[in-house]
Amino acid sequence: MEFDEWEPVYEAILREFGYDRVGDERARDVLASLTDAFDFERLSSARDATVAIAGAGPSLTDESALERIRAADLVFAASTAVDVLVDHDVAVDCMVTDLDKNPETVRRLTHEGVPVAIHAHGDNIPALRSVVPDCAVEAVLATTQAAPRGPVRNVGGFTDGDRTAFLADHLGASRLVFVGWDFDDPSVGPEKARKLEWAERLLYWLETRRGERFAVLDGRRNEIETQALPLE
Repeated sequence: MEFDEWEPVYEAILREFGYDRVGDERARDVLASLTDAFDFERLSSARDATVAIAGAGPSLTDESALERIRAADLVFAASTAVDVLVDHDVAVDCMVTDLDKNPETVRRLTHEGVPVAIHAHGDNIPALRSVVPDCAVEAVLATTQAAPRGPVRNVGGFTDGDRTAFLADHLGASRLVFVGWDFDDPSVGPEKARKLEWAERLLYWLETRRGERFAVLDGRRNEIETQALPLE
C-alpha cells in the first residue's frame, strides 16, 4: 500500500470523524522520535503464509475460532485479542495496537521479541510517550495513518483490526483468515460502531485488491458503502 493510494481514503475518514490531520502528523513525529526503523525481516515468515487475523470480538473464544487460529501458519492479533489468546494458550506472532488498552502486554511482548505495530494518531501522544520508551525498540514497528516519515510506516488501515489485515497483506501473506470479528456487536457505542463500519469497508477494499474473498464479509458485501473507496 503506497500512501498515494491510501490518502483519499484517509481524507474521507478525517471528514467523517472530524479528526485533525495535523494532530495525526504531530503524533507520528513523536513516535518517530521514540523509535528506530523496523527490520521487516523479523516478520518475513508471513510471506506466502496463511495468517490468522484475530479481532477482539466476543466470538474469539468460540472453539471453532480457536481451531482456525491454531490451524494458521501465523497469528496477528489486534489489541486485547492478544490477552484472550494467551489465556487460551495461543501465542501471537505480531500485535497491532494504538495503545488504548493493555500497555503491559505491549511492553512484555516486545521484550519477548514479539513484534508490536504501535500506531500513532491525534489523541494518543501521552500513551506513546508513556509506553514506547519502556519497549524493546527493535521489536516496535511504528505506524501512522498520515504520510509516513522516518521510521514510521503507513501500511494502510484505520482500526487496530483492519490495520492488522493490511499489515499481513503488506508482508505478502497468501491467505488471511479472520477470527474474533463481530461487526454487529451490540455492546459497542455509536462511535465504535461507525469505526466497525469503516473496518468493514476497508476489508472489502483489501479483498478486492487481493482478488480474495474474506469469509468474514459473506452475506454483508451488498450492504457495504463503497463510495469512498478507490475500487476502479
